[in-house]
Amino acid sequence: MASDSEPHMSSTSDDTFNSLRNHFLIATPVIADGFFNRSLTYLCEHNASGAMGIVINHCLDTNLSEILKHLKIEALPSLEDRPVLAGGPVQMDHGFVLHHGPAHWDESTEVSQQVCLTTSRDILLAIASGEGPSEYLLALGYAGWGAGQLEAEMGLNSWLTVEADAEILFNAPASERLAAAGRRLGVNIDLLSAEAGHA
Repeated sequence: MASDSEPHMSSTSDDTFNSLRNHFLIATPVIADGFFNRSLTYLCEHNASGAMGIVINHCLDTNLSEILKHLKIEALPSLEDRPVLAGGPVQMDHGFVLHHGPAHWDESTEVSQQVCLTTSRDILLAIASGEGPSEYLLALGYAGWGAGQLEAEMGLNSWLTVEADAEILFNAPASERLAAAGRRLGVNIDLLSAEAGHA
């Protein structure tokens, strides 16, 4: 499903392309197993060349404090309570921080007026010392699709989409984000699953 290509963030847009950048990608019961089963992905980029996003509702069995310790970054004790997300099956040893702006870090891209994506160490140093963005998520890995791949999967009814909501992204617990995104679309995710199971 996800490609092994490098994440490509573009600051330009093609007016003829219906981009789903800054949208939630809701997995339907068509994806019955594997990494993307019952997943909610935040799309950071979507253009004619492909798509890149971060899965935001699957947590790893580790916390932010442990990740920072591994990177030899001294962290505040409070970060032991911060979960780390399994962001996707590509580059799972790389960290990706989704956060409220501004995008003033070394390797940072503005996805929307409310959300930025940063991949540089400086934001982790700031977070560890309590000087980073107030709203953020850390994920290891990302999800990527080649040209036309996501559109083909959507044609098979694998995904539903809805415009992203920063409140869900940053303030809803990871376990509740999928259902919250479904409600934003007017869909009960659990009923959708039950109906698919009896098709």
